[in-house]
Amino acid sequence: MKRMIVWAMTALLALSASAQNHVPSAEETPQLEFALQLRVTLDAAYSVGETQHGRRTVIPITGGTFEGPGLKGTIINGGADYQLANAAGRTEIEAIYSIRTDDGVYIHVRNRGIICSGKDDSGRPSFYFRAAPQFEAPADSRYAWLNNALFVCQPAFDPNFKGIVLNVWKVK
Repeated sequence: MKRMIVWAMTALLALSASAQNHVPSAEETPQLEFALQLRVTLDAAYSVGETQHGRRTVIPITGGTFEGPGLKGTIINGGADYQLANAAGRTEIEAIYSIRTDDGVYIHVRNRGIICSGKDDSGRPSFYFRAAPQFEAPADSRYAWLNNALFVCQPAFDPNFKGIVLNVWKVK
């Protein structure tokens, strides 16, 4: 009986070890498809100060526009970007706001991510800013597809725009 248990455990370990060494092929790698660009206008940031979790900053969202294949509209005034920074140069972000399509459909957005600044392995300055927006669109609308996909975004810097530009991709 002991031999049987040892043999079964050895077989399981061999199977799990080989599964862990599998490198996904190009066909298995998720692809990205451009979904939309958000051009978000912002009010002046204010700080809550140092909290038990880090330095809390709030950036009010005052409006803006968005556009992508199959959707276009405005960003509703009243949301905010809530940031929590630590001393190591890492900031957690969570922006909560709503958008309205040109045909009058309201969609709720919650965008969570991180901003990190520091040095890479070579000692050079590095900057990383990525987030994962989640959309809540009416299930009976032409925008319901937003409810059933994962999205990633990163900023695009436009010196002529007073706000933040976010490019959003759907993970296929």
